[in-house]
Amino acid sequence: MRERPEPQLLEPELLADTAAAFGILSATSRLQIVWLLADGPCDVGTIATALDQPVAAVSQHLAKLKLSGLVRARREGRRQIYVIDDPDVVEVVRSVVRTQQARRRPGTGPAARGSA
Repeated sequence: MRERPEPQLLEPELLADTAAAFGILSATSRLQIVWLLADGPCDVGTIATALDQPVAAVSQHLAKLKLSGLVRARREGRRQIYVIDDPDVVEVVRSVVRTQQARRRPGTGPAARGSA
């Protein structure tokens, strides 16, 4: 039997940065914003309407996403247009969402796999 190689631990600073990125996405509104922006650029009013939330609340979420480097804004006239600034995060979000969707389908959840 082969010996398992010595585990390689991540640097504490890298772990903290990674946890912070997941923390930003732990708010359902911010996760929904990233999901919406994954389909293309959007202004704050359109996002607020889609989420049925006040523009001020959505603006605060966008500010946090912008500070974390996940989105960026560009000006078009008097409007701020928000776009994804980290496509890798979109892939992670899509992957996790697909996993959660699969778990919700009949016959694919933990009980169906025999691990109740």
